[in-house]
Amino acid sequence: MKRLRIWLSNFTLIQQFLTIVFFTGAILLFFIFAYLNRNIDSFVNNQMYAFIHRSQNEYLETRSISSESNVLHFVYNTDSHRYLNSLEERYRLLLEQIDPDPEGGRIDSSFEYDNTTIVYSIISFGDNDENRLVSIIKNNFREEFRSALSNSVINITFYVFFGLIALIVIWIFSLIRPLDQIITYINRIKSGEKATLNVNRYDEIGEVAEALVSMNQELSEQQHIRDEMIQNISHDLKTPIATIKSYSESIKDGVYPYDTLEKSVDVIIENADRLEKKVYSLITYNKMGYLVDHDRDILNLEMAPVIQKAILAASVIRSDVKIITELDDKVYFHGDEEPWRVVIENLLDNALRYARSKIRIVLENNLLEVYNDGDNIEQDRLDKLFKPYEKGNKGKFGLGLSIVKKVVETYGYNVTGENLNDGVVFRIYTTRKMKKAPKKKNSKKSIIET
Repeated sequence: MKRLRIWLSNFTLIQQFLTIVFFTGAILLFFIFAYLNRNIDSFVNNQMYAFIHRSQNEYLETRSISSESNVLHFVYNTDSHRYLNSLEERYRLLLEQIDPDPEGGRIDSSFEYDNTTIVYSIISFGDNDENRLVSIIKNNFREEFRSALSNSVINITFYVFFGLIALIVIWIFSLIRPLDQIITYINRIKSGEKATLNVNRYDEIGEVAEALVSMNQELSEQQHIRDEMIQNISHDLKTPIATIKSYSESIKDGVYPYDTLEKSVDVIIENADRLEKKVYSLITYNKMGYLVDHDRDILNLEMAPVIQKAILAASVIRSDVKIITELDDKVYFHGDEEPWRVVIENLLDNALRYARSKIRIVLENNLLEVYNDGDNIEQDRLDKLFKPYEKGNKGKFGLGLSIVKKVVETYGYNVTGENLNDGVVFRIYTTRKMKKAPKKKNSKKSIIET
């Protein structure tokens, strides 16, 4: 069976169809000639016996035989041991093959005579059951009945077979056309041409076509994002590099572009720092894209210490902003510490950039919130917050929130940004069920102000 399946898989749909038709036709012929003929003979004999019985009952009731009857009736008297009918020679020879006085009631049987099958039935009648009615079906009637039945069964079988073949042919061609459309669509996409695919089907082929169109759209969007990223990266790197190069060349020529040597070198250092941060962001973004989640069902990272470390590093950026934390010490998240610390640092950096006076970080079961009391985000930017190089009016490199999204989704969480009446909040949450974290002896909520 496995070899047959492999053999068929190397064929086209038309070749597979023709092979199936060939084997189905062979099985059908075997069924007709080996099985159907034998069973038709048995069925015909049963019908002949039933026909004889009805004719015998009619004869016993009326003592007359229809001129059009296909059954021959002969009355045998057991006392005189002779037939009461006047017998023609051909019937005499035929009746010599039958025992007219068997034991028992009705006898149904058959025998071969002159290369034909003779079907007969014997029944007793009379006051003392002294007579026997021997009834024989005319051979030409049996053969005509058998031939008509065989032809009907065979014709019906072939009509059904060829009807099914026609339906299968229509079905095969209904598959081939959309498949050809899909192949053409894929080939045009591979060659870089614009292509459209309209397959009006709602079955699996329609789903495949819809998935291909969706995939092509997604790939086009990704390519567009990639092109934009390359342009933005080129632009972001070109400015500090050009500044460093021009200032260095001026200093080499004894010219100080920014008043004094010290101030000019400070500009070079500042742009070098900017360049370093841009490169670091790109490396981080790329590295987070290769995160691998080995087991999504285990809560293995205590989040409160990770958040506190990130706050200690970020609190010196703006001393005028109060950072309030409400951290549940027994909350565990799934994932590794370093990626989650990058997430917290980027959310904090974003909050510090826009906050007026305070930031609030809330950690609860399956939920992390980072709130700042800055201005609301423009509505047209809310859907693009986590796309690479989508910068706000105070944004820097446009990669911070996209890194957040990559890490969060890799570990099976969701992230959203939402405008509130008095600020903006970013939420990281999950609805998946995971294994509970190990219990800690001392668990408490801490509220810290920095």
